[in-house]
Amino acid sequence: MTVTEDEWHKLESPQGVPGRSSLRLHPESQLDIFLAVSHPARQRMLVLRADAHSADPIVRSVGRLPRAAGIDMNLSAVSRLEYELQVILTANDLSEVFNPLVADVADVAKAAPDATEALSAAVERFGRWQDLLRAVSRDGLSVEARRGLYGELLMLGDVLFAELSQPEAVEAWTGPTGTNQDFELPDVAIETKASTAKRPRSIRIASERQLDGTGTSALLLTLVQLDERRGGTGESLNRRVEHVRQQLTDPTARARFDGLLIQAGYLPGHRDLYDEPRYTLRDLRFWHVRDEFPRLVESDLPDGVGDCSYHLDVSALGAYRAEVDEVKQMIGGSNG
Repeated sequence: MTVTEDEWHKLESPQGVPGRSSLRLHPESQLDIFLAVSHPARQRMLVLRADAHSADPIVRSVGRLPRAAGIDMNLSAVSRLEYELQVILTANDLSEVFNPLVADVADVAKAAPDATEALSAAVERFGRWQDLLRAVSRDGLSVEARRGLYGELLMLGDVLFAELSQPEAVEAWTGPTGTNQDFELPDVAIETKASTAKRPRSIRIASERQLDGTGTSALLLTLVQLDERRGGTGESLNRRVEHVRQQLTDPTARARFDGLLIQAGYLPGHRDLYDEPRYTLRDLRFWHVRDEFPRLVESDLPDGVGDCSYHLDVSALGAYRAEVDEVKQMIGGSNG
């Protein structure tokens, strides 16, 4: 789901008396989930309400609730029988971050099998968002992260948009949410890497699950080869973001795209950091990850070994090369 300014503006309409305006989300959830605005302060919040028994594990750990400047998480008793877990916006300059954050927390809570797990999942996911906000320093995304995000956005705008509807294409970009691969479609998953080496000899794989095809019919590895320089005729990360955004005429797809950008660490307050460097595409290469493709996967690792990163020798991948037209057919066919 997405949360937009339209929902908040309706809730922020002036009220005659102090109180709270609410909009229920996910009525099928195991606990009550609301967007809410308090009056007269017009403070925005996400509210998750549960019975006291379900909230007990959170009550006992309330001192360890994640906190950060600008967005708070609080637990309060509504009555002897009910508690509310609240995610509250306390700094208006973070409203663009707050919208995808509360949508993501609400989605995680909705998916839980019971109210206790829903509250625990909400706390854990909020903590992950706080980690993201802390990790993206004043200098913004690292050089590698900027390059990687540019490569994913190039794939999204130049390859997926050509074969899928806008909502399908944006929905397929799952990397910012922490999935094993950057793009996940019903019948194919795609892991995207970006490099500025003139003749890249190796590709760094970040974990044993990144090239694990478990759960998908086909898995592709993509290498986006870029020229990177300050100035010149290339395209900055900001220009690439705007290029993709301008292609998105579907409002829901655009709102989801903006939320995914934030989850990827592209924060609104850092946009002035990304006018340089500029990138020019040199080559786009694909490989089928199948059969005896050289890789490490979780099932091959001995007990006690995990969180592995390694490098693939590009010269060993020739037998698995996939052509661009074949890749586009796989992407389009997965939704045909």
